[in-house]
Amino acid sequence: MTTIDRTTTTSTTGNRAVRIVGILGLVAGLVMILAGAVTWATVSSQLSAQNITVSEDAAFLGGDVVDGPFSAYAQAQIIDEHALAATDGLTYAELDREDPLRDTAMNASFLRASLFTSVVAYGVSALVIGLGVVVGVFGWSLRSLAAEPAAKPAATA
Repeated sequence: MTTIDRTTTTSTTGNRAVRIVGILGLVAGLVMILAGAVTWATVSSQLSAQNITVSEDAAFLGGDVVDGPFSAYAQAQIIDEHALAATDGLTYAELDREDPLRDTAMNASFLRASLFTSVVAYGVSALVIGLGVVVGVFGWSLRSLAAEPAAKPAATA
């Protein structure tokens, strides 16, 4: 009569497809984190190269160098205040076509749009970094789960 030993041995074969998806998730996460960081650094260096300083009368960060999302936002806000003060509260669209202040309002509008584009670029790069972390954690988790030893009964004669 043959007896079967009910002890178990372990195997680390795991699920190959899940391991591959896990590795892809890790790689994609790292690429996203790197891309987001490079974008953040590029926008920061380009803003710094313009030598813009937040106006002293800004609501916050007055006197700060514009090299990040908050300083870019603060400068865009104070440009709007200055432009509206110069045009008696009228925007570019509200000024008469022949009004010499229309150029001032237009330049202020362009500057604000450029600064807000930087703010959006910072937001997108932060989002990509955050998503990269999430994708990387999912990839690591899948890889870890696929590598879990599978229990197999050991038969003995």
